[in-house]
This record gives sequence, structure tokens and C-alpha cells, in this order.
Amino acid sequence: MDFPTLRTDILILGGGGAGLFAALHAEHTDPRLAITVVAKGLVGQSGCTRMVQGGFNAVLDPADSLEAHFLDTLKGGAWLNDQELAWVLVSEAPQRIAELERIGCFFDRRPDGRIAQKPFAGQSFDRTVHKGDLTGIEVMTRLKERLLGTSVTLLDEHRALDLLPARDGGCGGALLLNIRTGQPLVALARVTIVATGGGARLYRISAPSLEKAGDGMAMCWRAGVVLQDMEMYQFHPTGIIAGPSVLTGAVLEEGLRGAGARLYNARGERFMARYDPQRMERSTRDIVARASYLEIQEGRGTPEGAVLLDASHLGAEFVERTFPGMAQRCREAGYDLARGPVPVSPTAHFHMGGARIDPWCHTNIPGLLVAGEDAGGVHGANRLGGNGIAESTVFGGRAGDCAAQEAGTRPEPSVSPSAVQEAWEQALAPFSCNGEESVFALRKALQDLMWEKAGVVRNAQGLQDALAGLNALEERLHRASVPPVREFNMAWQVWLDLRSMLTVSRLLVQSALLRTESRGSHYRTDFPQTNDQEWLRNILVQRTEGNASRFWTEPVRFTRLRPPGIGSEHI
Repeated sequence: MDFPTLRTDILILGGGGAGLFAALHAEHTDPRLAITVVAKGLVGQSGCTRMVQGGFNAVLDPADSLEAHFLDTLKGGAWLNDQELAWVLVSEAPQRIAELERIGCFFDRRPDGRIAQKPFAGQSFDRTVHKGDLTGIEVMTRLKERLLGTSVTLLDEHRALDLLPARDGGCGGALLLNIRTGQPLVALARVTIVATGGGARLYRISAPSLEKAGDGMAMCWRAGVVLQDMEMYQFHPTGIIAGPSVLTGAVLEEGLRGAGARLYNARGERFMARYDPQRMERSTRDIVARASYLEIQEGRGTPEGAVLLDASHLGAEFVERTFPGMAQRCREAGYDLARGPVPVSPTAHFHMGGARIDPWCHTNIPGLLVAGEDAGGVHGANRLGGNGIAESTVFGGRAGDCAAQEAGTRPEPSVSPSAVQEAWEQALAPFSCNGEESVFALRKALQDLMWEKAGVVRNAQGLQDALAGLNALEERLHRASVPPVREFNMAWQVWLDLRSMLTVSRLLVQSALLRTESRGSHYRTDFPQTNDQEWLRNILVQRTEGNASRFWTEPVRFTRLRPPGIGSEHI
């Protein structure tokens, strides 16, 4: 088959915050470059950055400091962070706020005109910049507007199927699928940036947009990229429970808890007093999510499997004025956030693991950069609220700068036709299957399995069960067929999503089995203690022959700070 081909200097997979910042920085660095942004949905309209309610952590106040933000990030990450990446995050976040203002973002202000900053959990200073509780919409709208004034090519509703190896080594681009037509497109690029976001939809209750299936991490694994800390998955403590509605899992951001909203179980007990009496509801996400989960599991939840978030004592006028987006979202689900409690549950939110990168987003494959949630290391074992959008913009911008500089030094890529053909045939596999398995039923089975066996609370037996279940689901996926039409075939898209979700799920479960301790978002009932003596280590994984993986560990590199009481003799 002759494949239509697109030649570009820089190929950016992902149209969220990291992808658009990469495009703008690359275009600014060298306007002569051909730059292409590929989005599974609509560029700037899909992805998770647009869904950000809370805000953006940045040191702006003279009473705050980069060192304090850095230490908060390491404490929140349970000291598993790559400290050089974390330092880049905190030290460049203020610059990104200035950039965003220059392109038109207008953040909330104090009476004296300075940018307002609000409290978020796990922080020693109120440093979260925001636009009400609709910060992501403000950021993505302005980024898209600015991008439309450039020569950057935008490919809406195209999904990347696989990264393509260049004949002379490294990455040569990617095979794309035009979702509208069902036709392939070979995108050859001197430099490729993966910024597709995470894959929270592999869990039954989850917060991000529907297209988040872990495509970027799965493609990176198949290409041989080293991934790290895949067991570290964050559950946001307060996702709405709204029955079978797609609103179930949608986040009520922690600015609410920062402002004083309280959590109660069905008995009316303010249960955080049992788990973190000092910080209560302002504890870190991992602790609050686990506390809520345990309350529900131990029979103190509501009949629909929730605990209750109550902001009514803050005053209806204050809640409506300060959190208009969340108040509206609750009304759509049948609740009144300003005047009564709302049922909430932990909801899958953010993957701290991902591709191992250096501070300029390089992976171990030449010509392949990774930025945003597809990358690991920045947040360690638990991400602070407000550090996610900071990561996307900081490292998205860095990836764009780096790609623009390196595009001129890398030769025009050439890829093997057989590699393209093989990737395309694998994507077409469900069309040649006559099985009766439903991809939609398989997706639900996967989400239930991961929620129950590899979710907020884990143990060896559950993780082994999850692994066996994943094996069975992979077998069933090979027997699943899709309708024989390629244009806008949503069953085919779900089949492709499942392929990615199963890969990410397997890496997550295998890594979780290896980490025989509890740390940050990874909590095991059979190893409930944090074991600094043995587990201040990152877990790494890379594909070997076939679909096998090699796992190994390396000590965390304490390049700037050591955890209290930890000397070099422990590492």
C-alpha cells in the first residue's frame, strides 16, 4: 500500500497545554520551521489542560520562595522526584505566568492589582494562580488564539498509532490515523514530541477527558523508551458521584478544601481527624483520597458509595461567586454546592509515572522528546494540586525550544516501508476478526478490574489478580471485531484505546507488585509503611524482545536535597 506522507520539521503529538506551548516556543525560536500539531480531538479544545479548574503554582510573592515551592514539591512527592526536573518546574513557572499574560490570559487580581493566589493542599504558601475555577479554559483559549496566528499546521481528529524508527537510528516520526476518514498518514519529522497526556480512563471512576487512554506512554513503550515509576497513579479525593452520568468522576477542585470545605462520612463524622489531624482537609491528595476510600470501604460511606463534601458553611454567596464553574457542574448533577453536601469519591486523575526524560525533555531515543503527563519524574509519588498545568507549560515550552534547536542538526528522516506496513496492519487487526467480543464491554471490564484490584488501595493478591485479569482481557481483545467501516468508527477507536490502556495497565500493575512498601499515591495493605531504607528508588522498565519488559531499580538521585535523616549510607 502506498501511504500518503506528510513531511515536517517538528511533529507534536498532543493538542493540550504541553503540545501548544511546545508549538509556540518552537515557532518563536525558528519561524522558518515546519511544525505540525496532531490532536486526537480538536486542538486546544480537547485534552486535560482545558479541564483545569484550580490553577497554576508559581512563586510570585516576595514572601514566598522557589526553595519553599521546591521543598513542598519534594515532600508531596515523598522524595521520589527527579530533583533536577522538579527544580526546573518551580524555577521557570513564574516565567510561564508572565508569558501567559503576554498572550492575553487574565488571572484573578487582588484589590491592589497584583495577581491573586489561593491556597492548595500540601503547600506552605498560598501560591496558586487562577481564573476563578475555570483556569484551564482561560489558558487554552488564549494559547489556541495565539497559535492560529502562526504558520503551525493543525491536524484535528488525528490519532498517532505508532512511533516510526528512522533508518539511520532514532525516531523518524509517527504513523497517524485520520479519525474522520479512517485513512493512514505517515508523518516524517526530524524531531517528534510526545505530549498526549495520561490515561486515567483505565479506571472506572476517572476525571479526565474521554480520549485519555495512555496512547503516548504505550507508543513510547513499544518504541523502546525507558519509563519510570509507572505504579504511581494519583486519585483526586473529590470526584462527583452522579450515577451513570458522564459527570461521575468530574473533579471538585481542592480550592474548595483550601477555602474551608469539609469532608464527612455518612455518620456525620469529619473523618480527616483520624488520618491527618493537623492538616485535615488540606492534607495532600494521596492522604485525603485514601481516607475517603477507606471510609467508603469500611461501611461509613453513603448508599451510592461516596463521602460528603460540604461547603455550605462558607456562605452561599461566597461559594457561588468564588467557584461558579463547580457550582454549575453540581447543579447539572442535581446538587447544590453552595447550600448543601455533595457526594464525592476518589477519582483517577493523574499519572506521575511516564517516560524518563532529562531537563530538556530528551528520552533515550534520539529525535524523540516527551513533555507533560507522558513524562515521569517531576512529581515523584504524588503531584501537588496546581503543579500539573505548571508542568505542562514549563516542559512543553522547553520541548519546543529544544526541538527547534535540534531540528536543524538532524537529517531528513527516512523510515522503513515494512515498519509502516506492520504498524498499519496491527491497527487494522479488529477488521479481520470474526469474534463476538464487544469492545465496549471489554473497556468496562478493564475499568472495573483496575479500580478494584489496582486502585487506591492495593496488595499482592489483588495485583496478581489484576495481572491475570489483564492477560484474559488481552486474549479477548484479539477476538473483538468492529463494524466494517473506517470513517468515524468509534468502536475501532475504542479498540485502539484498549490496546493502549492494556499496555499501561500492565506496566502499572507489574511496577506496583515490585514496590513492596507504601509511598505517596501507592498504598499497599500488605506493606503499609514507607520503607526509606530499601525503597528510595525509582522503578524503571523498558521493552525487550516481543512484548516482554525488563524491570530494574535505581536509587533516587538527591542532587539538591536529601530527605530528613537520610544519609548517603542509606542509598
